[in-house]
Order: sequence, then C-alpha cells, then structure tokens
Amino acid sequence: MDNEIKIPVLTAEQIRVLGALMEKAKTTPDYYPMTMNGLVSACNQKTSRKPVVNYDEETIGTALNSLKIAGLTSTATGGSIRNIKYKHNFAIVYPLLPSEVAIMCLLFLRGPQTPGEINTNSGRLYEFETLEEVQQTLEKLANEGYVKQLPKRPGQKEQRYIHLFAGDVEFNEEDDSNDEPTKSNSQLEERVAKLEAELAELKENFDKLMKELY
Repeated sequence: MDNEIKIPVLTAEQIRVLGALMEKAKTTPDYYPMTMNGLVSACNQKTSRKPVVNYDEETIGTALNSLKIAGLTSTATGGSIRNIKYKHNFAIVYPLLPSEVAIMCLLFLRGPQTPGEINTNSGRLYEFETLEEVQQTLEKLANEGYVKQLPKRPGQKEQRYIHLFAGDVEFNEEDDSNDEPTKSNSQLEERVAKLEAELAELKENFDKLMKELY
C-alpha cells in the first residue's frame, strides 16, 4: 500500500468508545466533550450501531484510559473538577480530512459498509456530493492502510469496506447474517441521539443533586 502508516490494534470496546466520541462531536456538539453518562448512552445506543452493546461505566472507563495512553482521547473539566468530560483526538493523531474521519466513524460504529451505505448514513457527519466522491475517499483510505475492501457477497453489487483498527482480520460473514435491509432515517436517528444525550445529562445532574442533598 502507498504511504501506509502504522495504526494500533484496538479492542471492540475501544473502537466503540472512540467512534461514539467522533460521532457526537459532529451530531450533538452542545453535549461535547462528553460526560461519562453521555458516553455510556452513546456507546449503548440502539440506533446506528452494530453490534448493539450494553457496556457499563467500568468497561468504558477502561477503554478511555487505554485510548488516552495511546493519545486518541483526552479529558476536559467543566465548572467542577468532578465533572470530567471526554473528547477524541483522532483527527489530530491521524492527518485525515473531515470526509475521511466521517467514514472511519461510520465503520467504527456500524461495521462493514458499502459506498452506497456510507453515502446514505453519513449525512449527519459529512455531506458527500456524489457516490463517486465516497468511492474515491475509500480508495484513498485503503491506499493509506486505514481500511480494506472485502470480497463481494453472492448477489451483492457493491463491495463493502472494513476498518483496520481491529487488525487485518478476515471478516466473518456469519456475523453479518442477520442483516435486514433498512432505509436510513437520519432525522429520526438525530432526534433519538439528542434525546439520549439530554437524558444522560439530566441523569448526571440529578445524581449530583442527590449527592449534595445527602
């Protein structure tokens, strides 16, 4: 590969946390950097995620610590020293354009995607002008060692791409056997994501209030 760079091999938990931070930085900037509660909700979302997971704070905290050591995340404090918030440094560590970061984010959160699926699902992260632009961006990422193209599945017109931050492993088609064709509804997903972020923020404020009262 041309201009290939060295990338780390991350765990599924690290990839989900990193992808969630990358997504929310764009889709819910009012709640970014993110609190732990917000990040738990973002990682465990039922929409725009594959697989759907149920990580607890300890799991996410462990992933955050290791990502921080790798320089991929950092912390910020709000009005209180206890109010630690988290942000990603992906675009700082890797010299990628916003369009390329958007594609990496989708692959982190949704698993292997075709150029058409990326074009459909990327609206809240980056507006691609054409499908050809998506394809060209994917080819550039593949040449630089960030993603690779998967073999076509029977009856499939487009080839899918997978990120390489989990290592260059062969994708197990059985993991993808439960796919159901769904039409993306970006507006609905955006509303759900905002509600989840607001709920997490409310829960955090309530927990703080209860601690102060008792």
